[in-house]
Amino acid sequence: MNRSSNRPRLSALAASVVLVLGPVLALPAVGAASASAAPMSAPASITTSAQLPRPTGPHPVGRGTLHLVDRDRPDPWVPSAGPRQLMVSMYYPARPGTGGPTAPYMTTEEARHLLELRAPDVTVPPEVISGVRTWARADARPARGRFPLVVLSPGFTFPRATLTGLAEDLASRGYAVALVDHPYENAGTTFPDGQTLPCAICDEFSTIGGDAVAESRARDVSLVLDRLTGRHPAWRYARVIDAKRIGMAGHSIGGNSAAATMAGDARVRAGVDMDGTFFSKVPEGGLDGRPFLMFGAEARQGDESWHRTWSDLDGWKRWMTVAGTDHGSFTDVPLLADLVGIPDTAQVPYERSLALTRAYVAAFFDQHLKGKPQPLLDGPSPDNPEVSVRLP
Repeated sequence: MNRSSNRPRLSALAASVVLVLGPVLALPAVGAASASAAPMSAPASITTSAQLPRPTGPHPVGRGTLHLVDRDRPDPWVPSAGPRQLMVSMYYPARPGTGGPTAPYMTTEEARHLLELRAPDVTVPPEVISGVRTWARADARPARGRFPLVVLSPGFTFPRATLTGLAEDLASRGYAVALVDHPYENAGTTFPDGQTLPCAICDEFSTIGGDAVAESRARDVSLVLDRLTGRHPAWRYARVIDAKRIGMAGHSIGGNSAAATMAGDARVRAGVDMDGTFFSKVPEGGLDGRPFLMFGAEARQGDESWHRTWSDLDGWKRWMTVAGTDHGSFTDVPLLADLVGIPDTAQVPYERSLALTRAYVAAFFDQHLKGKPQPLLDGPSPDNPEVSVRLP
């Protein structure tokens, strides 16, 4: 992968503008090029055949999609749109040889909205992004047994697809995974009727406040849990979920939302923040002793909200720093940036940063939802020299 520091990174796909997300969350800006700048185009070698790294667990992976409607809550950002609606991708351990074709990465319209919002000077067709190949089989039959549930929430402006690499891996390791889109907070969300809702608040983050976004997402996630674990679940394979073993992880504002959800919903037993500022504060009394992992780039060591949260957490906790990464490294964003011809400036390549994210997030949930001790979480690992560990 080209790592030239002389070209801009994809401000685009990674919470870009300093004025919107603040200096801690911002990445080096791609922004709009000057009027005289030539638009970026994809390298000649780029095709739509890119594929996510193979999941590392023993199970094949299935995927289904849910459309959830909260009749008791108007949309917080566009009240005129009516009830709050969510799109959720369900990943799960599947039976070998079942299911249809591999599930699409995202819709073409979602990819178009993403490029228009965050990479307007890139001229590649949206199919380059939507055509990324995945590993999950659509509507595959679930494996026998019951599995812990992990909810995943993406960063602000990010579609849920950007956490697909992590979601597929967790499912392959024996988890049911609910990957949630939060409409009007990302570039675009496609609904079953074919309509793709654009972002309504992407330019208003500083006005609305990250705490309001995180708290709204906490309500979104509680709705997802209600609909997955209630008496009449919305997902036909909900029987595979062990409702007593639920965790949540998120990237950027999604990571803050994991803590905000835990603060208000005791069903979530363990949480992970992947490089997200804690706009919504953890209660001073902590999270009732529940475990929490703070997993981020080196810039987080200068984030006051991380130091405050570290002090407030009252249960098992770790602060892990991954050297050579940046804000997008914990997602599929570097792969998408490369596909549209924008080089990644992070020192750690996408394949390696994804492998580290997969390993540590899975180890955390293996220990706290499956009860399997994980020495990887207790100190430096010679196999992972990029990761430093802060213990209580």
